[in-house]
Amino acid sequence: MIQLKTMLNCIDNSGAAIVECCMVVGQKRHASIGDRIVVVVQKQRGALAEGMAASSSANKVKRGDIRHAIVVRTRQKVQRRDGSVIKFDDNACVLINKAGDPIGSRINGVVGSELRKKRWSRILSMAPMQA
Repeated sequence: MIQLKTMLNCIDNSGAAIVECCMVVGQKRHASIGDRIVVVVQKQRGALAEGMAASSSANKVKRGDIRHAIVVRTRQKVQRRDGSVIKFDDNACVLINKAGDPIGSRINGVVGSELRKKRWSRILSMAPMQA
């Protein structure tokens, strides 16, 4: 379950490493796999310790940016229709733009197959594996 102030790993190549949930879109309480959330980028991937001056220009997002994201993994157990239960090691998301297209061009890591039911097939096709 993802709620306000939850920290998530960003598993695409958009430039964000860690993001913080600041709002769940369309629901009152919490988000699960396949739900849309609004996040703030907390840590940028590849940033040097002394400053951001030498960071690569390939990063599409910077620290402090507010973006939309789709939850692709949660630590909370999710029960499926066939009775199986799945639980991941971390909370993870993929950044998207307002139209719903992923910002990054590659996804690193496993995503939940519940995305198919929520019609995020573009994210599923970019992912190397589904669980």
